[in-house]
Amino acid sequence: MAVRTAVEVELTGAIQTVAPVRERFWSLRRMLTPIVIVAVLLALYLWIASIPLDSIMQRTLNWDYILLRTREHLVLTFAASFLVAILAIPTGIIASRTTSRLLRGTILTVANIGQATPAIGFIILLAIIWQIGFQTALIALVAYSFLPVLRNTMVGLAQIDPNITESARGMGMTPGQVLTRIELPLAVPVILAGLRTSLVFAVGVATVATFINAGGLGDMIVNGLKLQRFPVLIAGAVIVSCIALLIDWIASIAEDVLRPRGI
Repeated sequence: MAVRTAVEVELTGAIQTVAPVRERFWSLRRMLTPIVIVAVLLALYLWIASIPLDSIMQRTLNWDYILLRTREHLVLTFAASFLVAILAIPTGIIASRTTSRLLRGTILTVANIGQATPAIGFIILLAIIWQIGFQTALIALVAYSFLPVLRNTMVGLAQIDPNITESARGMGMTPGQVLTRIELPLAVPVILAGLRTSLVFAVGVATVATFINAGGLGDMIVNGLKLQRFPVLIAGAVIVSCIALLIDWIASIAEDVLRPRGI
């Protein structure tokens, strides 16, 4: 029992799922991104307020319209990222566990096709085959954002020291316990990096959802181009960029907070 306890303490000490908040958490370097985002959005607001707006721009450059499109954009982005997480992580576990090269190669090939296909072509093709609207855009975003999480899950599990898993099995843990209590917690940093990449991808690709009537901030960008209203175009592009930077910043904080101790 004493030997078992010592080994268990050594293992569990290495895989604490919540790391303490580091001293540098609120450092200037950490806060630089939100400061820049606020400064850019403030500059955009002051610029828009200083120029004359015709009736077309007034229908777009107002709080109600911008907030509606931003909400649609975020709902589409986070819904796609949530589905990617619950689908890609289990698929990555299966691909890393299987001894079949055919199955692993098939999984990676299908995931690569989703990301290699041009986003606008893929989403319009889906709309032609199926229907226009939110659901089609959601499927396209899931397909486009699937690969980073899948690959990072496989890499995160593959890089774990075999001695750790052997020690866990020597304690009498079942394969399921080794996976959930040892391997997945140790793979958290790599998996989170994949989710972070997937989120940023989804923010950018969600702009093309406007072409199939799925809403989002792409409406502002497309309207600005079609109607030759460049303040509308610039406002849409800047807001999308700031959302991507903000989500990336929040994801970086989550990586630090959820990183196991000692990693």
